Amino acid sequence: MTTIKLSFRNIKKSFKDYAIYFFTLILGVAIFYVFNSIESQTVLLDVTNSTHEVIDLMTKMLSGASVFVAFILGFLIIYASRFLIKRRNKEFGIYMLLGMSKRKISMILFFETILIGIISLAVGLGLGVLLSQLMSMLVANMFEADMTKYEFIFSSQACIKTIIYFGIMYVIVMLFNTVNIGKCKLIDLIQTNKKSEKVKMKNPMLCTIVFIISAIALGYAYYMVTGGINETIKPPEDIFKPIVIGAVSTFFIFWSLSGLILKIVTSMKNLYVKGLNTFTFRQLSSKINTTVFSMTIISLMLFVTICVLSSALSLKNSMTANLDELAPADIQLEKRVLNEDWLDQGYNEEQIKNSKLSIREILEKFDFNIDSYLEESVEYNLYQTEELTFGDTLGDNWETIKNTYTSLIPYNVADDIMTISDYNKVAKFYGNEEYTINEDEYIIVADYDSMIEIRNVALKDNQEITVFGHTLKPKYNECQYGFVEMASNHINSGIIIVPDDIVDDNYIVYNSIIGNYYTDSLDEQREIQEQIKNLVNNPISLEYNLPSINSKVDISEASIGIGALVTFLGLYLGIVFLIASVAILALKELTESTDNKERYNMLRKLGADEKMINKSLFRQIAIFFMFPLLIAIIHSIFGITFCSYIIETFGNEQLLPSIIMTAIFIVVFYGGYFLITYLSSKNIIKENRNAREY
Repeated sequence: MTTIKLSFRNIKKSFKDYAIYFFTLILGVAIFYVFNSIESQTVLLDVTNSTHEVIDLMTKMLSGASVFVAFILGFLIIYASRFLIKRRNKEFGIYMLLGMSKRKISMILFFETILIGIISLAVGLGLGVLLSQLMSMLVANMFEADMTKYEFIFSSQACIKTIIYFGIMYVIVMLFNTVNIGKCKLIDLIQTNKKSEKVKMKNPMLCTIVFIISAIALGYAYYMVTGGINETIKPPEDIFKPIVIGAVSTFFIFWSLSGLILKIVTSMKNLYVKGLNTFTFRQLSSKINTTVFSMTIISLMLFVTICVLSSALSLKNSMTANLDELAPADIQLEKRVLNEDWLDQGYNEEQIKNSKLSIREILEKFDFNIDSYLEESVEYNLYQTEELTFGDTLGDNWETIKNTYTSLIPYNVADDIMTISDYNKVAKFYGNEEYTINEDEYIIVADYDSMIEIRNVALKDNQEITVFGHTLKPKYNECQYGFVEMASNHINSGIIIVPDDIVDDNYIVYNSIIGNYYTDSLDEQREIQEQIKNLVNNPISLEYNLPSINSKVDISEASIGIGALVTFLGLYLGIVFLIASVAILALKELTESTDNKERYNMLRKLGADEKMINKSLFRQIAIFFMFPLLIAIIHSIFGITFCSYIIETFGNEQLLPSIIMTAIFIVVFYGGYFLITYLSSKNIIKENRNAREY
């Protein structure tokens, strides 16, 4: 029999051993192809130039992420290959007893790797091509693109890239297998099934102490990233402290539990002696005891997966959900009004003088009448004075607040001031609540939760402020919801609303116009915006400080683009991390099943039937799978809470749907691997019995 035929026969004969390996390889190839084919999928999409720029950026970032993904998948393939070699040690020993050289065995493995690689690449690419068509629809939906030009797409570039990356991985596996076979000794190969891990029983008292200390440390890490984030994480780079504490604590929790599980169960006599529970719990304790480090890594990878997927999906959903609320007008023009202080920054007196003209006046100098394009519009001003900084609005509460919220406070920055009439005009235009104040009152409007919390401390203390020589008291003991600048997220940290007659026009810092176009055509709206942009880019315009443009179209496209970018990166990395963690878990369990075949045969000799054995095996695998997942879920509760602090400006109302979607991913992939692992383990522990019957 030739080496190639023998390799092919071995693969066919041992297909059940390769099930996890094949499943992982096929998934890896498919996912790698799908996310690297996005560039080809977007070519036919009818989108704007700015959206195309976002798509180009996304494809470049996905391409960069693919290098990292390749390392993860490469490690996973090598890890799986180790399992397969260990699984076949006795077979290789028989080959050597029959006179086969190590070089010959290496050649068999060489051809097996090639055959497995070709099959997995072919099936994975086929699956990837099919899934990429669904991805095309997802991409089109995210970018709100026209799908009328849709056609079946095959990305030759993504295909070649996938073949090259996985080809390199298979070459590394071949080299690894050759080195391993070269180090093998005949006696070790023959007696491989008789060797077992020596399980050291840990001191229960020591395990209890370590568990308590680890739980306390983990609780402190949870506190740091949730309720105590502003008190314990200063400066921002201290975020690594809870990460390190959490990772180390996780390790010692697994270490301590590996020594406590058996002790706890043995104390429960009615449970311990029932059926095969004695055998089941000893097996489980042995598994956890010998895989503490692996369980820690798997749990942390699952934690990262849950947080990445939930946060990415939540961010995308929140950004798109906020568009109607935070960008209620078609266009917003804003220009800076300069004063004499700007002479030191390179501006001349003529530029400063021209900057004091209104937006309408400046545009008319360029023969551009903005009102001819707007059906309705509102003009307003923002003021600033050095006598009213953020710190001044907090008064005596400043010292306490700055120590608590160090990283958030621009204490010496002048606050924005707006007249009540200007604000109400904008609020009415946006459809927001309007307010009234007395001559000695002020209110603060904001929509950024963290800053609202800070400002409310001073408002509840009835903090008075001085504005343009006038002393004002707060009308409300908390911030009121509101904003004037259109955005994709909640960025208004606070605007001081004051009576009209106290402001000084010499302190105007921004002049703005918001409006709605006469036309609903996006093409016509973009054409108008392009005309204004051309004026701004004209060298002559430098003398007039022309306004910047902020439009609903631009905000929408930017939000959709950023949302899609975050979503695809999150999906890519999240799915790969999930596959890697659960595949490692599955291979660990299959390795244990291989090592413990004789133990199951002994149970049969003692009278245990297959139903009892299968039930014991199922319980072991279920607990083995659920243990790291449970720890990861507990970590994720606090991890997602921390992530919500980071993305709170985008809104958290979409968090629940993203968590549900993440749960679906976990159930599908985790459940799939669990089922395959259980069925494969059943086949492994039945092998000797079947061989005897045969």
